[in-house]
Amino acid sequence: MAAATANSALPKLSTLTSSFKSSIPISKSSLPFSTTPQKPTPYRSFDVSCSLSHASSNPRSAAASVTPKTAPPHYFISRYADVEPRKGADILVEALEREGVKDVFAYPGGASMEIHQALTRSKIIRNVLPRHEQGGVFAAEGYARSSGIPGVCIATSGPGATNLVSGLADAMLDSIPLVAITGQVPRRMIGTDAFQETPIVEVTRSITKHNYLVLDVDDIPRIVSEAFFLASSGRPGPVLIDVPKDIQQQLAVPKWNHSLRLPGYLSRLPKAPGEAHLEQIVRLVSESKKPVLYVGGGCLNSSEELKRFVELTGIPVASTLMGLGAFPISDELSLQMLGMHGTVYANYAVDKSDLLLAFGVRFDDRVTGKLEAFASRAKIVHIDIDSAEIGKNKQPHVSVCSDVKLALQGINKILETKGAKLNLDYSEWRQELNEQKLKFPLSYKTFGEAIPPQYAIQVLDELTGGNAIISTGVGQHQMWAAQFYKYKKPRQWLTSGGLGAMGFGLPAAIGAAVANPEAVVVDIDGDGSFIMNVQELATIRVENLPVKILLLNNQHLGMVVQWEDRFYKANRAHTYLGDPSNESEIFPNMLKFAEACGIPAARVTKKEDLKAAMQKMLDTPGPYLLDVIVPHQEHVLPMIPSGGAFKDVITEGDGRTQY
Repeated sequence: MAAATANSALPKLSTLTSSFKSSIPISKSSLPFSTTPQKPTPYRSFDVSCSLSHASSNPRSAAASVTPKTAPPHYFISRYADVEPRKGADILVEALEREGVKDVFAYPGGASMEIHQALTRSKIIRNVLPRHEQGGVFAAEGYARSSGIPGVCIATSGPGATNLVSGLADAMLDSIPLVAITGQVPRRMIGTDAFQETPIVEVTRSITKHNYLVLDVDDIPRIVSEAFFLASSGRPGPVLIDVPKDIQQQLAVPKWNHSLRLPGYLSRLPKAPGEAHLEQIVRLVSESKKPVLYVGGGCLNSSEELKRFVELTGIPVASTLMGLGAFPISDELSLQMLGMHGTVYANYAVDKSDLLLAFGVRFDDRVTGKLEAFASRAKIVHIDIDSAEIGKNKQPHVSVCSDVKLALQGINKILETKGAKLNLDYSEWRQELNEQKLKFPLSYKTFGEAIPPQYAIQVLDELTGGNAIISTGVGQHQMWAAQFYKYKKPRQWLTSGGLGAMGFGLPAAIGAAVANPEAVVVDIDGDGSFIMNVQELATIRVENLPVKILLLNNQHLGMVVQWEDRFYKANRAHTYLGDPSNESEIFPNMLKFAEACGIPAARVTKKEDLKAAMQKMLDTPGPYLLDVIVPHQEHVLPMIPSGGAFKDVITEGDGRTQY
């Protein structure tokens, strides 16, 4: 039996115990290093070939394979001789090395100890030890989001594996390439309710792109190769590999040169866009008077092509939360973010447009509000790599299932050829939108000497020149960071969009700092989100990662408080996070958490002191926590209530007003 995947049921235990292929006995002893190094073998890049002439009539008959091909400049030298047996755990680690993995986020336990022992024998892979498995998976996400390279996390069985669930769901919703590896109880114990046994393949079936239960040590090289290919191709996502402990301990000689056969998956990967569809899109652009671009996370890898398209057409750009940075926020054609807490002028543009160019987006409810009213005057062009998203929420007039990068390259080529003939002129439309920008700018109220949270983010933007990598938790601070920091390029902005997982910001910043050691990385966090993974301060200190933490501390669950103010007559239902017996004191004292981990920290309460305090934070080598006390009465505005339309937009008020 090769492997049980996400689409196959687990065989009965009697079948498992009688079907082991390997004749090599299981050994619990450590293997010494080989004194005869294997001859260099090249890193593999994949040659995807697929014969699909009859795929539509019989998809399963399609002969598809991914064949390793050599890449001469990059060689991999194994620690072992060609025919030297080694443990399954060592095969797993070498498979990661061959995929180019340099960093993993792994927390050990009984069922994954063998993997950790193997990691200590690797001269290539560094383990950044999180203090909680959720911290590990969020750090792997931060690594992937900031670099575009699949992040890798490892956990033990049972509670270790289930602690990965939020991160896997988050990566699935936000299309983040992730490979999660979990230890599992030995094969003979699967299904017996053994100590720390959880059927993690079943638990994660609906929140991973694919997952594997390894039942044969010889399958490890193929499964790891497939996992990275699946995680990063098409619409990216998380892949889980569950490895029983006896597989990790079993001795085997791996076969690295193999073909990966994925006929069903490859047949569903989108092809290059057709010329006729692209011509049709260009025609719609030329006929429109009020076009607007609606760009999302699917555009992060096609930022240059997007900028060229805007240069050729002059069409204004509204971004989703996930798409921030794909187009420079400071550009005069940027409308910034649209949606529930988007700018008035971005939502106005969509509402009044006659052509909506939806590139790399999924018409999420926090963007559209009331679907029937969203872009109701516009023809809709939808380009997305995932066919399941096209027409799922909003029916387009023209759809292209393709990589946005390829589609934009094709459209730009047509525009460059036709150029002057099209005579595109949207100056009147841009002037109309500029008037809206002047009429409804992003702004905020003052609270005496208190620090407006939006002002804190503006100061950070000024002092970092808009060049920092920003991670966030979830809540008001997340929306203010989206509104007031001027992102210049993709992968600067790391946030939990679809899942909205509190506690994301600090570990995500760890991953970003590991992937981008020269970058300024700032976690803009709220006190509620920060405390959910506060233990990762220990990781930051031990690894000496230069993560800066800008903590906007209002002693409340701010976004829930805002909804209480607006829709529940300000009745506080367990949203105060301080000490009710002593409300005049800041509780908990976040500076003590930093002190306990040896991280410099400071608190600032007055607006006049903020800039100097923030400059000190940025100038201090290594990590730093700045606790910025902000008023809990402030609201994130603009706001379109859930299920509302543009006409329902709220632009005034805060917690000092009764509703």
